[in-house]
Amino acid sequence: MPFSRTAIIGIGMMGASLARALKKHSLSGEIVGCGRSKENLNLALNSGFVDSVTSEPTEAVSGADLVVLSAPVQRLEGLAGLLAGRLQRGALVIDIGSIKGKMVSDIQSLMPAGVEFVGCHPIAGSERSGAGASVEDLFNGAQCIITPTKDNTEEMVQKARELWEALGSRVRTMDALEHDRLLGLVSHFPHLAAYAMINAIEDSSEGAIGLSGAGLKDTTRIAMSPSSLWRDISMLNRENIIPAIEGFIGELEKIRKHLKEGDSEALEALLRKAEIRRKSIEG
Repeated sequence: MPFSRTAIIGIGMMGASLARALKKHSLSGEIVGCGRSKENLNLALNSGFVDSVTSEPTEAVSGADLVVLSAPVQRLEGLAGLLAGRLQRGALVIDIGSIKGKMVSDIQSLMPAGVEFVGCHPIAGSERSGAGASVEDLFNGAQCIITPTKDNTEEMVQKARELWEALGSRVRTMDALEHDRLLGLVSHFPHLAAYAMINAIEDSSEGAIGLSGAGLKDTTRIAMSPSSLWRDISMLNRENIIPAIEGFIGELEKIRKHLKEGDSEALEALLRKAEIRRKSIEG
């Protein structure tokens, strides 16, 4: 068994899904769940996702050789600082957040001798939240991006890679800043666009959204995600999201121009280009 004791700090949907996946694939001995919500902790414990629970992060990581930081991204550095003195030598510390940037090197600098932090971002999730929304196969078939720093050893990076591969993920290694630039385009910006679309429709005609069919529901499903989560992600990665928004506005301006001018051929060409590109995405 790769890990003897795993501490998951933050036992919401993502953390509980990881706990379930570790159990399913027998990748850890004892799994300790830690969080602020008694409801999530009790559900995870009673459902067998974890072996024990605590609300104290320093207690959770005692003796753990795998520590997973699955708390909100704006809390990760503070958590790492709090836990640093309690981490055992040889432990691997990872996160599962969608923001990396300078944070990964800052957290690694807080690690005591013999402990390494390897930034990880499994590109998987749900608009639902809480341990009750967890899925044991959430990471199977998903991409997972690892963002090592110059201070990481190949041994620990490989250990993180093997963990995600054992869960069925397709692992890529990427620079942390490049990760944030690309995820700003393909994840963070689309979430904001979905929220904006819902507001634009309802602000234009109150009650119109009640006529929504499958198209609008599919397009805006992610707008049901917790707003506080996406507020924080958006603010942390705003330097990459703003250019994406500006690019989107430019594309909408092209559509508006073609509509105003009655240029159906130009409109179809623009839509066709997007159609072909969308069909190239797996799934």
